[in-house]
Amino acid sequence: MRTGLIAQKLGMSRIFTDAGDHIPVTVLRVDNCQVVAHRTQERDGYTALQLGVGTAKVKNVSKPMRGHYALAKVEPKAHLAEFRVSEDALVDVGAEITAAHFVAGQYVDITGTSIGKGYAGGMKRWNFGGLRATHGVSVSHRSLGSTGQRQDPGKTFKNKKMAGHLGAERVTTLSLEVIAADVERGVLMIKGAVPGSAGGWVLVRDAVKRKAPADLPFPAALREHDSGSNAGPDMTPAAETSDESGASAEEGGAV
Repeated sequence: MRTGLIAQKLGMSRIFTDAGDHIPVTVLRVDNCQVVAHRTQERDGYTALQLGVGTAKVKNVSKPMRGHYALAKVEPKAHLAEFRVSEDALVDVGAEITAAHFVAGQYVDITGTSIGKGYAGGMKRWNFGGLRATHGVSVSHRSLGSTGQRQDPGKTFKNKKMAGHLGAERVTTLSLEVIAADVERGVLMIKGAVPGSAGGWVLVRDAVKRKAPADLPFPAALREHDSGSNAGPDMTPAAETSDESGASAEEGGAV
């Protein structure tokens, strides 16, 4: 099981096919997504990767988190998240995962925080039909209707669908198609709508209900050059390579 990555929702656009048809897409930006820490079975009871994305001002980071980032030798991140992985899919701390982690035509599951809509009625919140538009109904056409029973049991049960707060909750949309992955610009194009508002963080994973393509990079698609302050021994600077360094440069990014 591979790791996912953290992306920032930029908004929606559309792209055109060769036949002239347009596909609505959501644009996601992958900005300096690095591995910050490992979670191992021996120490934590499960296997996962902690990823960080974006950049945070040092003055806005607490002292414990400063030490956490210093231990990983990465700059402070704007957002952190964990992804459960198999033991053979662990990636070195400090490695940067690029948008090439996903390929065009692949299906992914995306998790985000839905847009908050405040207090909403039963029709908007639960898609209720409302009351009749005629025959005695006055003023309360969009009201909820009956919520309880007669004398027995004579109460409203818990979890009854009623008016209340709508949105601003964790939502996962399954099986969204990846239309394009631009590594140079760090952009993913996802077909259709993605939960969350523009500027919000989303988690992108391989789809659990779709078969993954055979050409997916495993354990992850890593940036080949020095990804920051944590340069491992496998990362060879381009200035020190010879004419035959093409193969060695690609090997340097592998984990």
